[in-house]
Amino acid sequence: MKDIYLAGGCFWGTEHFFKQIEGVVNTEVGFANGNTADPTYQEVYTDKTGFAETVHISYDENVVDLEFLLNMFFVAIDPTSLNKQGHDEGTRYRTGIYYVDDSQLGIINKVVGEQQEKYEKPIVVEIETLRNFYPADEYHQDYLDKNPDGYCHLPLELFEFARKARMKRKA
Repeated sequence: MKDIYLAGGCFWGTEHFFKQIEGVVNTEVGFANGNTADPTYQEVYTDKTGFAETVHISYDENVVDLEFLLNMFFVAIDPTSLNKQGHDEGTRYRTGIYYVDDSQLGIINKVVGEQQEKYEKPIVVEIETLRNFYPADEYHQDYLDKNPDGYCHLPLELFEFARKARMKRKA
């Protein structure tokens, strides 16, 4: 099992998107890389804690690799939008890739470099070592599974796209 932490705006939709991908074994929403201990959703919502709404993704690298997951991440975000995804605005909605193993940085830089070629504006996705992560309350976990008509900044077609996406196997 490998882990990566991705901030893609509101964590409800970001989590639901990644749960659809074959090889993603577990997801957990929470708050990453902030300045306080054990923040509440209400504290993070003030944008004074420095946290980003983030999804902890555990994946089976025998089924899906980090490069594929990161390319899927770029399908689900506007990487040129600073502190805003969809209608959600504030530093808590910034985009970020928070890695836990230095060996992941080469792949992250490769994917971000390839993605940058698709955009005229600079990519503003934060790339940092994971400093801290606090799980959000149970209410926020698997939110769109529990509330199928709940708010989501992502177009519904993206969930079907993620369900059908398969990593090409190397021969």
